[in-house]
Amino acid sequence: MGTVASRWLTCPMCGFEFDRDDTLCAHGCPLGALCNLLMCPNCEYEFPETPRAISWLRGLLGRKQPAASRLPAGVRPVTQLAAGEKGEVLCLGGRNGSRYSTLSAFGLVQGSEVTLVQQRPSCVIRIGETELALDLEIAEEILVQPRP
Repeated sequence: MGTVASRWLTCPMCGFEFDRDDTLCAHGCPLGALCNLLMCPNCEYEFPETPRAISWLRGLLGRKQPAASRLPAGVRPVTQLAAGEKGEVLCLGGRNGSRYSTLSAFGLVQGSEVTLVQQRPSCVIRIGETELALDLEIAEEILVQPRP
């Protein structure tokens, strides 16, 4: 079971989750066996593969820290905007590549302007003419810079 889990990679640039066999390097690159870089099939960003020992250790210890301790000043989750307040999307969270792809299909991408419509019972945001209702868990991962 450990070999199956180690085949899945997450792009550090876009957060896309993909199988190691789906990399562009695995499909005919003449240096594929000698190169230690991987290329994301979504954004084509090249990055070094994290050694399995480090990946295992990060998974064991976890990487989550309290949100307040790691965010720059002024940056906050979209759930902390006031109703009607606007913000520029800085990050969608990088833990789930398929979620990132789904949200971007609705126009929720880095740099887009969102307006918080409501916080409860679910978080509703507006992007242009589109309104999305999000689970609180998903909305907490969307980081914004408030706009006047």
